[in-house]
Amino acid sequence: MKIFVNCFLLSLLFAFSSVQASERAQRGWQWIEEGAMVIDVRTPSEFNEDHLDQAVNYPLSELDKYIGNLDKSQPIVLYCRSGNRSGQALQYLSSKGFTALHNAGGLNEMKIEAPQ
Repeated sequence: MKIFVNCFLLSLLFAFSSVQASERAQRGWQWIEEGAMVIDVRTPSEFNEDHLDQAVNYPLSELDKYIGNLDKSQPIVLYCRSGNRSGQALQYLSSKGFTALHNAGGLNEMKIEAPQ
């Protein structure tokens, strides 16, 4: 019985995570369609392998170098591989006074949720 309960709880967690991931990607696309800047915070080699057409590559480790090029009131959509680095970028940019930021998660979830 304990194994069944654990499996059930894990499946609920997975389902909730998937729903949450698709919602953040969908919201990211809404922002993009409304004119948001798109920043891929992965490494240059990851970016060169694949990226969204609209994206610029400002790696998380070098984000401070690009802040001067950004308008703090411009809506910005951030993404990476899984949503972790883009979450860190969101926190960093927020601490620097940026107000319109959205973590859209990972590249794959963005591609899955891309408008047709």
